[in-house]
Amino acid sequence: MSTLDILLWVVVPYISLAIFVVGHYWRYKYDKFGWTTRSSQLYERRLLRWGSPLFHFGILFVLLGHVGGLGIPKSWTSAVGISEEAYHAVALVTGAIAGFCTLAGLAILIYRRRTVGPVFSATTRNDKFMYVVLTATILFGLSNTVLGALGHEGVDYRDTVSPWFRSIFYFQPQPELMTEAGLGFQLHALSALLLFAIWPFTRLVHVFSAPLGYFTRPYIVYRSRAPHLGNRATPRGWDRVGGGRR
Repeated sequence: MSTLDILLWVVVPYISLAIFVVGHYWRYKYDKFGWTTRSSQLYERRLLRWGSPLFHFGILFVLLGHVGGLGIPKSWTSAVGISEEAYHAVALVTGAIAGFCTLAGLAILIYRRRTVGPVFSATTRNDKFMYVVLTATILFGLSNTVLGALGHEGVDYRDTVSPWFRSIFYFQPQPELMTEAGLGFQLHALSALLLFAIWPFTRLVHVFSAPLGYFTRPYIVYRSRAPHLGNRATPRGWDRVGGGRR
């Protein structure tokens, strides 16, 4: 093991994860008003209507695939009767579809952000850098999937990348496993670690936001001063002010 290997596959992962956790805590504590996607839907909707679903649904399936591929050991899937051939076939097909959908959606969103003036004006330097890193991470991952489908990738990531990833969280890192992985997997892992490090300082923080308060807050009551609300029955939540004309 060289010093560079230890630096890349032991030191860098822990630094990236520490920045990821501490950065989110700092951002939430001291920049709550900045904890937002800075939505630009009011500026343009046509491209957003296509790009946003493609990207968000695609990245969701990509995330689920990574959770299964990195978090579930090969012995577990074998124990429940899933052969390696079946596992890789499903992973390659679903991974390729999800990856291309994610990349297509991201391309539309970047094109929209670059060509629509108000949207481009609302884009920060952090966002621009984040898009570069995110695109590189997706491209590296998709290339590994395509090469694996074509049979050009001779390394099984479930024997190298996956156990290395789990060893980081066991606090028993095994950097030698990543030295056996192919260059594509190494670049994908490094770009992902960089993405995690910059995550707390970009619009990606909205991933950890959920409007749970909507389920418990009281109804918003709308009142109209008009004597008639139309031919339909008065809907729930709408009350006339004063009960009649003013």
